[in-house]
Amino acid sequence: MSYDATELAVFIILVGAVMVSGFIASRWRRGDLSLLEEWGLAGRRFGTLITWFLLGGDLYTAYTFIAVPALVFGSGAIGFFAVPYTLLVYPIVYVTMPRLWNVARRRNHITAADYVKDRFSSPLLALLIAITGFLATMPYIALQIVGMGYVLDVMGLPAEYSLIITFLILAAYTYVSGLRAPALTAVIKDIMVLLAVFVGIVYIPLRLGGFAHVFQSVPATKLTLPPKLYLDYATLALGSALALFLYPHAVTGTLSSSSSKVVRRNAAMLPVYSIMLAFIAIFGWVGLAAGLKLKSPNLVVPVLFNNYFPDWFTGFAFAAISVGSLVPASVMSIAAANLFSRNIYKEYLDKRADLKRESNVSKVVSFLVKVGALVFAIYAPTYAIQLQLAGGAWIIQTLPAVMLSLYTDKLNKYSIIAGWVVGMSTASYMLAVNKFAASAYVPRFFGLSVPMYIAVISLILNLVVVLVGTLIAHAMGQRAKSPILEEEFQDQAPSAQTQAAGGKQ
Repeated sequence: MSYDATELAVFIILVGAVMVSGFIASRWRRGDLSLLEEWGLAGRRFGTLITWFLLGGDLYTAYTFIAVPALVFGSGAIGFFAVPYTLLVYPIVYVTMPRLWNVARRRNHITAADYVKDRFSSPLLALLIAITGFLATMPYIALQIVGMGYVLDVMGLPAEYSLIITFLILAAYTYVSGLRAPALTAVIKDIMVLLAVFVGIVYIPLRLGGFAHVFQSVPATKLTLPPKLYLDYATLALGSALALFLYPHAVTGTLSSSSSKVVRRNAAMLPVYSIMLAFIAIFGWVGLAAGLKLKSPNLVVPVLFNNYFPDWFTGFAFAAISVGSLVPASVMSIAAANLFSRNIYKEYLDKRADLKRESNVSKVVSFLVKVGALVFAIYAPTYAIQLQLAGGAWIIQTLPAVMLSLYTDKLNKYSIIAGWVVGMSTASYMLAVNKFAASAYVPRFFGLSVPMYIAVISLILNLVVVLVGTLIAHAMGQRAKSPILEEEFQDQAPSAQTQAAGGKQ
């Protein structure tokens, strides 16, 4: 396969520098990395700026830069649901996540499943939350690899070997540095991505004759949203917003913050990324205006940069997109490993495991998760992309247990378990009917066909079961009892005892 020497050299130098910084991160803000709280949450010491970069790098992945413009390129305006969805999510974060941070800090929770177990005194419900998080995260990691694979394909590199080498190095520096690695590399990654996106969205349209020419060249059917898709669009935005911060990697990024005030500040600052996302989506229309003929819509951004920029800047942009896969994949693997070590291994395999043992298990599982996702992506990339549709529909079923329970002590744990079963079953059924190829389902109400995002439909059924079950339980005299008292939800400074448990700073 042919490749450009300048482009490849720039790509290798930049990606290599980011990987080296991942190893150096083990010495950054030193802590005892043999402890799970230090390895998996960086001692909960990240301030506003680092948390902003970490959450931004965590949530805006390489696949975002590939998939959003690909959807616009292939299907039109429906792809812009990602813009209002990211605007909706931050008020939700502002309201809910500081409360979760306060509880987690005081009671030494590392995962959402830790909180659920403590909140409801239910190891079974915590296990279901952990399994759901693990299940929803695995295809997400695989998709980072797939996204990077499209870049390597355009560069003319042997994608399989390049991906194996890159992700083995990623696994090594994550093993060594824990969450400090993606936090430090996220700063570099976001600066690179922001520069590549803003330069690209200005320069390429100018080469095509300006934005007026771009919009005139795009078919009208792809510039506007047909009325039959209004509800689909709205529920995609709402469902995605409700699901995003239920993902384990989003919870991990949040709990690594130094205070609940840092979480609030980030909820106010992160919408800046939504501006970038709108520009990323426009690349889909730019590709249509450029008349690209692609074997896959997912190639639209890599091909645009390859066609319209000099080799050195193309290498820079490809490095930015590739690093954009490494950072979130690292956080996701850490979050999935923490769920396994805390809520499966310690709970069911070794109840006597201490924090050091948990940390060692997390490190090994983090490595295995990356290897498994890599194999999955290489041998079944198409299925991996389709399986991403299921991630939001599955993880949103944890909303009653994780988010709603922060505001009420009335919910009955057995009702939540029943709601989870109904929600997961109906979501999986609708996804299977669609053969994992579409996120919308068309239920029929009184003869009317109403297409909606599968996650929202299944969540509504889940919430109905939780509400009805809780009312029945209360009528039978079964009141919810929780070891977490009301004062746990107040915004107070952590106690000296809890600070000591978190490690010396």
